[in-house]
Amino acid sequence: QVHVLESGGDLVQDGGSLRLSCKVSGTAFTINTMGWFRQAPGKQRELVARMFSDYTILYADGVKGRFTIFRDFAKNTLYLQMNSLKPEDTAVYYCRANLKTLVDGWATSADYWGQGTQVTVSS
Repeated sequence: QVHVLESGGDLVQDGGSLRLSCKVSGTAFTINTMGWFRQAPGKQRELVARMFSDYTILYADGVKGRFTIFRDFAKNTLYLQMNSLKPEDTAVYYCRANLKTLVDGWATSADYWGQGTQVTVSS
């Protein structure tokens, strides 16, 4: 039983800040990778930032210098700190976690997605 839940989306003004949270809950799992994605109206879902299994981080060019991701390992939570927000950052933000779980005693790795949280940046 694994659950991925995002929170923290809100309406903010141009130049404002938000912190999004992604918490992985359940039993019998380990986290391989985690990342944040977003999807704006009329556009495909795109990568925002990803933390790899060796804990290196990749940021999309459009958010470098403004966004930061970090993990709280004790809480199984990945945060996305967003500063200097722009209207073009408006999107539904999704958390993806690649997890290794035990299913009937077998180890299986798969992607788990949250349902998304809305971030709206007004002009």
